[in-house]
Amino acid sequence: MRITIDTTTDQPRTAIDALSAASELSRQKIKDAMNKGACWWTHKGKQVRLRRATRMLQPGTRLKLYYDDAVLTKAPPETTLLEDKARYSVWFKPHGMLAQGSQWGDHCSLLRLVETRLQRPCHLVHRLDADAAGLMLIAHDPKAAGALSKCFAGRTLTKHYRVRVTGRLDANNRLLDSPVDGKTATSWISTRATDDNNQTTLLDVRIDTGRKHQIRRHLAGIGHPVIGDRLYGQPAPQPLQLLANYLQFDCPVTGSTVTLSVPEELNTVG
Repeated sequence: MRITIDTTTDQPRTAIDALSAASELSRQKIKDAMNKGACWWTHKGKQVRLRRATRMLQPGTRLKLYYDDAVLTKAPPETTLLEDKARYSVWFKPHGMLAQGSQWGDHCSLLRLVETRLQRPCHLVHRLDADAAGLMLIAHDPKAAGALSKCFAGRTLTKHYRVRVTGRLDANNRLLDSPVDGKTATSWISTRATDDNNQTTLLDVRIDTGRKHQIRRHLAGIGHPVIGDRLYGQPAPQPLQLLANYLQFDCPVTGSTVTLSVPEELNTVG
């Protein structure tokens, strides 16, 4: 079942009372959906999630509940804390996990899981495709988030990926620079190993820009889509074979050079 409840209070009442009066959902289902980030309200001029069912609302308060059984019954996947640097932390995001939630909920997103686990404010610094796996930084205060985001936007980081593609591909620091969505995009690819039996190639990829689906689009553009790429290639039994496995940058928080890599036991692309 997938429904949207849109209601405006006409008298002082709790959030759960308002939503219960506007729908046929049980109070338990409403409370569960709110806790999982599916309820929104306007607070201080912004649309934000409302999780507290007993929040007292004034007349004229608008609530929206996005209820989807398929989303709300999902169990969050396991994620791994690699380093806790106080003002930010480093995590391994598994295949299939969203970096942040959608309007239909956020309980399975990395951002919410980190917030719940560390009991600290969390701010997204950068993105990684839901289908991909690998390193992600989560900031724990606005200044750290802003400073780290500038590193990614300013192209001052070294970002490496491990990718397995279809077909045999021999490359040695080959440049792929086809524009993505009309914007400059540069990827450098090098062959790490080939599998003649399965006709696949394992690549090391470095990117200088971070356009949406850049690596996937560049590789599909030369006839070697990433294995498991449902958008630009063909579905496969295994998840998208793309792993963000290395980051190096001058940390704006500590001033030191930070080098991060995915532990071998978490390497999902071999």
